[in-house]
Amino acid sequence: MRASKLVVAALSLAAVVVLPQNASATPVNNSAIPSAGCDLSTISVQKGQTESQSITSGYQSRTYLIHVPQNYQVHQKKPLVLAFHGRNGTGYDIEGFSEIDALDAIAVYPIGLIGADNKTAWQGAPYAAGTSDVQFVADLLDHLQATLCVDPKGIYAVGKSNGGGFAALLACQMPLRIAAFGVVAGALYDGTKDGCAESGPAPVIDFHGSSDPIADYDGEPNNNGGALPSIWQWSKDRATHDGCAPTPVTTQINSGVIKYAWGSCQGTTEVTHYKVIGGGHTWPDAPVDSGPGPETDDIGATQVIWAFFLAHPLNVQINS
Repeated sequence: MRASKLVVAALSLAAVVVLPQNASATPVNNSAIPSAGCDLSTISVQKGQTESQSITSGYQSRTYLIHVPQNYQVHQKKPLVLAFHGRNGTGYDIEGFSEIDALDAIAVYPIGLIGADNKTAWQGAPYAAGTSDVQFVADLLDHLQATLCVDPKGIYAVGKSNGGGFAALLACQMPLRIAAFGVVAGALYDGTKDGCAESGPAPVIDFHGSSDPIADYDGEPNNNGGALPSIWQWSKDRATHDGCAPTPVTTQINSGVIKYAWGSCQGTTEVTHYKVIGGGHTWPDAPVDSGPGPETDDIGATQVIWAFFLAHPLNVQINS
């Protein structure tokens, strides 16, 4: 395990951006759009720092953290990574243990609303607030693409635990706007499959520890009010949904990690599952504590997910 380190990002005073009242009345959940922000001469955030900002979505104030890389230049498109915290998370937690800020991308950490037991949570879980977080993501992307030079073919979503389940839900509901999806230690309740039957294929990569004490690798009939599937079966079902070959290519990465890759999928999609032997409810190779149970440095989740994302840009026509 590498030595722990804690990066404390600079936090600016919260900036509130109010979208039109009808922003969520005509949702654009699953359509890629050009980024009007590429035509601007300035940006509204400080480069190299983390800021807290808000928009109005569904007539509610919704908050997110944003980190624009120091090398950001106006008129030059940048990928954008949405990273979703787990239940009772803050955004700062996943920012710290994922190190997504270090990627050559705009990093955005949306913050969930308060659900059951006074804990933040995301749509798809039985303990969520009951608000459309999918609409929040659509409204947030509208705002970000209007104010920053975002590559519309390079928008990605990843999450841990309940946030990983929400990333899986976005794969069902926004595969024509978000290019690829990552799930780490996912809490994959039945609600995270809403819309999957009607949706097209999407590239998905996931990591899960075989000894996860929060979201059991083999599934659970009752976890905080809902059933969790076997992670292997979930990955296999996702591959079937994407029209992939029925049998994955299995690779023993090292003594602690097994990779299962389903290929020959529809379009340019791919489904890849990493089983972390003995791993807990953690983010592989996190620099700081990321959850209960054994941690591993046998593989770096962030680096592998980023490579997967870059290999799977959005494969749609975008009218300028």
